[in-house]
Amino acid sequence: MSKTKLYPLKFFPILKDKIWGGKKLKTVLNKPTNSSICGESWEISGVSGDISVVSYGPLKGTSLLDLIKDYKDELVGGKVFKKFKNEFPLLIKFIDASQDLSIQVHPDDVLAKERHNSFGKTEMWYVVDAEPDANLISGFNKPTSKEEYLNYFNSGKLIDLLNKEEVENDDVFFLPAGRVHTIGKGLLIAEIQQSSDITYRIYDFDRIDSHGNTRELHVEEAIDAIDYKFYTRYKTSYDKLSNETHLESCQYFNTNRLLIEQPLLRDYGSTDSFVIIMCLQGEGIINYGAESIKYNLGDTILIPNQLHSIIIQPTISSKLLEVYVP
Repeated sequence: MSKTKLYPLKFFPILKDKIWGGKKLKTVLNKPTNSSICGESWEISGVSGDISVVSYGPLKGTSLLDLIKDYKDELVGGKVFKKFKNEFPLLIKFIDASQDLSIQVHPDDVLAKERHNSFGKTEMWYVVDAEPDANLISGFNKPTSKEEYLNYFNSGKLIDLLNKEEVENDDVFFLPAGRVHTIGKGLLIAEIQQSSDITYRIYDFDRIDSHGNTRELHVEEAIDAIDYKFYTRYKTSYDKLSNETHLESCQYFNTNRLLIEQPLLRDYGSTDSFVIIMCLQGEGIINYGAESIKYNLGDTILIPNQLHSIIIQPTISSKLLEVYVP
């Protein structure tokens, strides 16, 4: 029996209520939720227990993992399939923080494999929308050590050691595994990360949930996961006015931003990877061969490796993120 021909794939969002969540995933990005505390929309996920399912076209109802098993390198690319086999290497999310998230850190590949038999969690944030005076935490604000960190933590003054950044729309932050961080209230963020759901929560502002319980902390686990180095710059520098600009490269993902006013050809013939398109503004059509698929604000679309080129045709000026495995 012949396989269904691959095409640009949309997936049902996996929506997650969070103690710090809000309403913007619905009001700004058109996600199907009526919750007032929806914090995350997992757009494309291969994480166990949260596997994305196709929402559109002939493959509607098919899980991402079944797609990989059936199509292998035709879907994900030869080098990606060789390295990750039937696992999808990235997790793509939108995050709405109406309150500060916990201060946290993620383990690297070595520690995550040893403790959880999982990938580590390196990630990047693109600020889709920032309320006035919104801020976030990324890294330390001065050179420190494990001992000094513990002194600050044990004396209840950890915040004084952390680097707080004021944030505006279109800011980008790269967060390698090991970097202490948190998203501040009033931020709507697109997150690109390794396929991992491992978070060590260091401090949660003594919050209680609707049942009067505090959330679990992972203070001891975090100590060995933290990168204690100080960096002079934590925000990614790039040309915000450029129509096509490279944002971040690491061993796990490459990310570009596209500002599109007129039809744009994207040639992926040499990429040897799936490509993910996230629509942060506008709407339009993606043409592939003689066929096309519409994209809208808030959509995330997976372009299979088999499709070597597409033409993006905006009907409203569009701002897109383009992500692939290097």
